[in-house]
Amino acid sequence: MSAVTVTAAEMAPAEARLVPAGRRHGMGIFLVLLAVIMFWAFGVSVDGKVHSTFILTQSPAVNVSPLTMDVRWISIILALVCAGLGALLYTWPRSRGTFAIFTLGTIVFLWSFLTWAARGGTLNFVSLLAGTLIGATPLVYGSLSGILCERSGVINIAIEGQFLAGAFLGAMIGSWTGDLWLGVLCGAGAGAIFGWLLAFLALRYGADQIIIGVVIDAFALGLTNYLLYEVLTPYQSTLNNGITFSAWEIPLVSKIPIVGPVLFDQNFFVYLAAILLVAVNVALFRTRWGLRVRAVGEHPRAAETVGLHVIRARYSNVVIGGALAGIGGAAFTLGSIGEFSTDMSAGLGFVALAAMIFGRWRPYGALGAALLFGFAESLQSVLGVLNVGIPAPFLSMAPYVITIAVVCGLVGRVRPPAADGKPYSRE
Repeated sequence: MSAVTVTAAEMAPAEARLVPAGRRHGMGIFLVLLAVIMFWAFGVSVDGKVHSTFILTQSPAVNVSPLTMDVRWISIILALVCAGLGALLYTWPRSRGTFAIFTLGTIVFLWSFLTWAARGGTLNFVSLLAGTLIGATPLVYGSLSGILCERSGVINIAIEGQFLAGAFLGAMIGSWTGDLWLGVLCGAGAGAIFGWLLAFLALRYGADQIIIGVVIDAFALGLTNYLLYEVLTPYQSTLNNGITFSAWEIPLVSKIPIVGPVLFDQNFFVYLAAILLVAVNVALFRTRWGLRVRAVGEHPRAAETVGLHVIRARYSNVVIGGALAGIGGAAFTLGSIGEFSTDMSAGLGFVALAAMIFGRWRPYGALGAALLFGFAESLQSVLGVLNVGIPAPFLSMAPYVITIAVVCGLVGRVRPPAADGKPYSRE
């Protein structure tokens, strides 16, 4: 009984982020270096007569006048703010609040960078934010899938394959029947089948979960490519015709300037992702079911001794996680361009895993990471239009560079569930 008591205490919702003093100093110095770049590159070196204009209006919101800023002085002021935040972070005496200060400094830098990038022209700020949310949506589904699996003790590297399966079957069934809801359901089913395959091989035969995930990814990529050329392409107008969900405008709140079009004039997948975020967080950290799942992922032997069925719990979580990833795959097709294309997930299944790690296996933390990656993707498109002089390949690398930084420990030391990836057999 004592072992169970300790495990429950370890799994309390509030998990402290312990940031060593050396890392806090490094983050503070990094913000100061960003401030130097802002001061010279975005401020002093820019002609004092150059201005940037941010468009803040987009249908269906009420009209708001554009925001015009002096590039040089805005960047100099923001550089001073960023330097102040860096100095504050360097001298910050405790772990709590470290990431809040660092995030604020990063936002200040991005504000200065966008002002510099739009110098002498205009930037549609609302479109940038809307693109961020659209880009983050599949990552939310993928990270929730990873969280459910790994909280129960199973590593899900197969999210990429589940994305592809959900995107393919969702597009095909949705196009064939004209029923988008059936397409979403079939996409979820495709992801659930691959989730069951992962659980079956990992839990029944004790195979290495990482290797199984990689194999499933490769299998899904090859299978969907083959079926694309042999089935979808010959019958493009019937089985891959680009059918998508339209945006659902929520009355009144969609009229709010800036945030209205971004949050309340979106398609079904965005709203469902928001609902699932809350539901998964409440289920994992506020219900008896969630306590049992986390017990299975932390200390399966102790969970078994108090009557929990470890294998059954892991099976169900991996299958549910696969279904969520399948819905995320359907979002690539039915929520965006409609048509399935070769390798259309483009490695975002692995980015979703990085978002999960960045968020420390918690839904809201994964949301923040997904928005960061979505912003990098949206910013790439915006900078390409503004022609800022940065080569396109470097812009394309941005989301993946962030992914590498995350998995290399930029967010500090993280602790996965104690039994994550470890085979378990009943005695």
